[in-house]
This record gives sequence, structure tokens and C-alpha cells, in this order.
Amino acid sequence: MKNFLEQKIIYWNTESEISTVNDIIVEEPLSIRVQGNPYAVVMRTPGDEIAHAAGFCLAEGVVDTLDDFISISFCDEDDTNVVAVTLHKKRRKLISQILERRGFISQTSCGLCGKEIVEDLYQTIRPVSENIVINRAKALRCLEDLSKHQPLRVKTKASHAAALYSSDLEFLSAAEDVGRHNALDKAVGKLFFKNMLAGAFVLTLSSRISYELVQKAARARIPVILAISRPTSLAVQLAVQLDITLACLAPGTGLYIFNRADRL
Repeated sequence: MKNFLEQKIIYWNTESEISTVNDIIVEEPLSIRVQGNPYAVVMRTPGDEIAHAAGFCLAEGVVDTLDDFISISFCDEDDTNVVAVTLHKKRRKLISQILERRGFISQTSCGLCGKEIVEDLYQTIRPVSENIVINRAKALRCLEDLSKHQPLRVKTKASHAAALYSSDLEFLSAAEDVGRHNALDKAVGKLFFKNMLAGAFVLTLSSRISYELVQKAARARIPVILAISRPTSLAVQLAVQLDITLACLAPGTGLYIFNRADRL
């Protein structure tokens, strides 16, 4: 399945009107089934489905390591919109409440306030305590160069991206998607499958930093998040609780650093 399609459009400006063609990003549902039961349906851009599902399962707490999977594969080789996850019996028992409550962390109800969300997540995710020091100027360049990992954005102007780097800012993986959460799950999933996730220390994002993205970074044990746009208040609260460095682009050439500036 292609990740973009050609769409006929009318281009109008104050001087003329012409018929032309634009590339538009594809959005399709991905169903993730655990033990044969529906677990989640996410809207995403086709591509990297298995890595996406693996990264999503790690972020949700469904798995902690690759050994928790018996298998993760398409339900049907011809249908890339459904991924089936099978877990070892020991893992199923350990996360029975998660499977029963279905995404209680990432899908919060209207009755929860920000403080309750942060407290709940703090109980389920360990703080990221690595005391590394990242070169600030090089980290800024990685963030400014994020567009180099966005070929789909060049075509469609509609995709988000996430890229992961080592402590020496060596590029490790990147992914694009119509959803910023999906892009991060895919980038994490690629390294998770290669047993290389422990080497990821810096995350760059094309979007704002929401609390869900901080949650996903914490589950992947990534201590530094840099983004094009600013974080939300809840993202900052959670980052403080989980000891994660947050920073975003500042006007001109620079960074706004919201927590743990000593790492940069």
C-alpha cells in the first residue's frame, strides 16, 4: 500500500484558477489484536506496521522485552491493516489488568485531571535516571535537520517525524506518519526489534511535545526529547516526575529547555 496518493485539485489565487495534482498523505486504520482480541485501532500512514505495533506495545506496557512476544505478525499476508500479537503465558498473567482495562494509560477519560494522569503514569513508569551530557549545539543541529528524514513530508506537507540518536548523536532510526504518536512508535519499534533500543538517548520530534509522547519516551528509556514546537503543561509535569529533559526550538537559533538542562 502506498503512503501517498495523487489527488486532482483546483488551485486558485487572486489572479487565476487552474486544475492540477497534489500528493496527499494516506491515512488508514491499523488494528492491533492481542491474544486474538481487539486491543486498539490507530489511524496511521501505511508502512512499518510490525515495528509500529511493537513500539506501541512497548509504550502501552503490553511488553517490556522482545522475549515477551511469542509472535507478532500480520493476520493475513495480504492484509497489512491487522497485526496479531501473541504473548507468553507468563507475560499475559503479569499484565492481565492492562489487557482487561485496554489502554487505560494512553486513553484517558474526561473524568481525569492532569494531576491524576501524571500520578497514574508515575506509578507505572520508572524515572529515566541516566546522567549523560549531550553536546547542546550538535543536538540543536539534529533537531534543525529533522526534515532530512521526512521524504514523505516533501511530497505531502502532512507527515510528522521522529528520529532517534545515540549519546554521541549518531543517527539510529527515523519514521514518518500522519500521526506524531505513530511516528514515534515506528522509530522505537525499529530499534526494539534489533535489540538496539538501549543505545537511544536523544529523541527529536517534528511536533509539539504532548504527555503521551513523554510517556512513550519514558517506556523506551530515552532521557532527552527535543521538538520543533513547545511542550504542553502536562508534558512538562510528567517530564519532571520522570526525570526527562525537554527542549524545543527557540526563536532564531537556540533552544528553550524546560527540564534537566544539565543534560544539554
